[in-house]
Amino acid sequence: MENEYFSHIRKKIKKVLDKDRYRHTLGVASTAVCLAMRYEVDLERAKLAGLLHDCAKCIPDKKKYELCTEFHISLTETEKHNPSLLHAKLGAYIAREQYGITDQEVLDSITWHTTGKGDMTTLEKIIFIADYIEPGRTKQKNLALIRKMAFMNLDEAMYLITRDTLEYLSKTSAPVDEKTREAYEFYSELHNNKTEELK
Repeated sequence: MENEYFSHIRKKIKKVLDKDRYRHTLGVASTAVCLAMRYEVDLERAKLAGLLHDCAKCIPDKKKYELCTEFHISLTETEKHNPSLLHAKLGAYIAREQYGITDQEVLDSITWHTTGKGDMTTLEKIIFIADYIEPGRTKQKNLALIRKMAFMNLDEAMYLITRDTLEYLSKTSAPVDEKTREAYEFYSELHNNKTEELK
């Protein structure tokens, strides 16, 4: 049963997202709750981060830049040249200022849900992974394997997602954000260490 607080958040989010993005958001929130159950993370924090992770997604790109400048949100060179990345940091700001979120880990989960980074908290990993594997996703490479791995080992799922993301970006002209590379290097090292231990 949805309580009044989450009902308010969900209705507010629905007004600022298009139909497909809203459907995706509900999928991320429910997937995040499932992963939170598996890894003993607070369910409400996972649901909240899932509901708000894309709260800035449907703002026009030009407006995203303007808001980031207005709110003094620090951007990397990659973010300045890739509008699709801006909604994460801007979303964390909006979650705090417009939705009243004060839980820093929830805000950080929104900040890093697109690029990832090294040494993420369990909640941060859950939102990053839920965004990638929610039921509406169909086109990602190795999706069945990653969905299975997400409920077995979050770090291994992070490795697979960042590996496939870098592989995909290498085939396009899209720049690679330094945090995505950092995330891959961090979780790749964990993967390689685990592989060595099993030998």
